[in-house]
Amino acid sequence: MLDGKRILLIIGGGIAAYKCLELIRRAREQGVAVRVILTRAGEQFVTPLSVGSLSGERVFTDLFSLTDEAEMGHIELSRAADLIVVAPATADLMARMTSGLASDLATAALLATDKPVLVVPAMNVRMWQHPATRRNLDTLRQDGVTVVGPNEGDMACGEYGPGRMAEPAEILAAIERHFAGGVIEGPLSGRKVLVTAGPTREPIDPVRYIANRSSGRQGYAIAAAAARLGAETVLVSGPVELAPPPGVTLVSVESARDMLEAATAALPADIAVFTAAVADWRVEASRDKIKKRASPRALELTENPDILKTIANRPDRPAVIVGFAAETENVIDNAKAKLAAKNCDLIVANDVSPATKIMGGMRNTVHLVTRDGVETWPEMSKIEVAERLMERLASLPELSRKAAE
Repeated sequence: MLDGKRILLIIGGGIAAYKCLELIRRAREQGVAVRVILTRAGEQFVTPLSVGSLSGERVFTDLFSLTDEAEMGHIELSRAADLIVVAPATADLMARMTSGLASDLATAALLATDKPVLVVPAMNVRMWQHPATRRNLDTLRQDGVTVVGPNEGDMACGEYGPGRMAEPAEILAAIERHFAGGVIEGPLSGRKVLVTAGPTREPIDPVRYIANRSSGRQGYAIAAAAARLGAETVLVSGPVELAPPPGVTLVSVESARDMLEAATAALPADIAVFTAAVADWRVEASRDKIKKRASPRALELTENPDILKTIANRPDRPAVIVGFAAETENVIDNAKAKLAAKNCDLIVANDVSPATKIMGGMRNTVHLVTRDGVETWPEMSKIEVAERLMERLASLPELSRKAAE
């Protein structure tokens, strides 16, 4: 799909610039010609030598270079590409793009281009949440710029929240989707994948609720991986602070009953992956805020519907159903019991004890439990787990049998 495409990559000044090296490598593996403008700030994090070695092209840095302007001026440079990618798109760079400034080679090329632009923001969480950045982002989107990310996680500055640059695989998927006109051909083309993710919230009163610590990262990564493989993907998500993956239909919900309703509405599907950490119980919510009393008020719990079991036992159940088992003890035994009780085809089990830092973290160690046995994967990022899992599911014979029927 990308073979022969030409990309102009503008590398901004942020610690996430190092991810661009992997992006260049992956893009070139798929036949993409990559030219790079390295900003003055970007040179503080990656060097022209490393970028040029991976791109196989000279690296452009200076607007006022007599040689560069004579051989490949900023106007020609900006128009010779099929797509311009700005990564990391810092708060400063996005602000200058919004204002139409042309104070360096990067912004001059962006102002002179007649080609589509894709930006990949990366910045401190406070900068990302600042009203000025939000206004700039809205303006860029109104100007037709595509935005990828950012993700939520630990920052190099020590803070935590949204602002991490999207991973190279996510950026490349967005590039593929751009050139495919929103449709990607892959092993799951023509298939529909349903994914649930994040926590659910069960209201106690207008200001309180029962929930859990799920970040939704693993489910969002799985939805993104399904879309990259060509699937029509519906992501039913509880409340999280994550940007929806490109090419995915997001359905936002709050409670377990909302999630069941949305998941049922998304049927029929070929594959369903239930990663959501659904609250097991709910209470009869008070219409008014519950006030403090001398004696604590007891909460009467009612069991929530079992979404995984309900979908797995429907006559129109998906051909492949995957459940997740987040355990703190007897991980494999509990996963085997869940596999039998829920009538699903596969359980992805992991240990979410506090010491593992998996719940809310960026990495995961999983065990694939089926009726035929247990397969343990080494620790890897949640994005890598998602890619490997969806590639495995895409090759299952159950999908071929359903197609034949």
